[in-house]
Amino acid sequence: MELEFDGEVWSWRGPAPYHFVSVPEDDVELIRATATAVSYGWGMIPVSVRLGRTEAMTSLWPKDGGYVVPLKDALRKPEGVEIGDHVTVRLTIDV
Repeated sequence: MELEFDGEVWSWRGPAPYHFVSVPEDDVELIRATATAVSYGWGMIPVSVRLGRTEAMTSLWPKDGGYVVPLKDALRKPEGVEIGDHVTVRLTIDV
C-alpha cells in the first residue's frame, strides 16, 4: 500500500525530542484496514517513508485514534526540514 499526503511538521518534547507529521483521517481509515496484518505490537506499523529525495524505514505510531509519522534526523536533515514546515510524505506499507 502506498499513501502520499501533506502535513505540518510538529514536535513532541519528551525524554528525547521527536518530529512528526500526522496522518490525515482519510488515510488513517485505509491503514486501520490493514493494521492487524502488519502491526508488530503496541499498534506500531512498519513503513518506508520518503520525504523529498530521502527514504528511511520507521514505524507509524498510534496517537489519539490516528497515526503519526516520526521523522528521523536521517530524513529531516538531508531535506532541511524544520518544525512548522509543510511537507509531502510518501508511505509504503508492505501488506
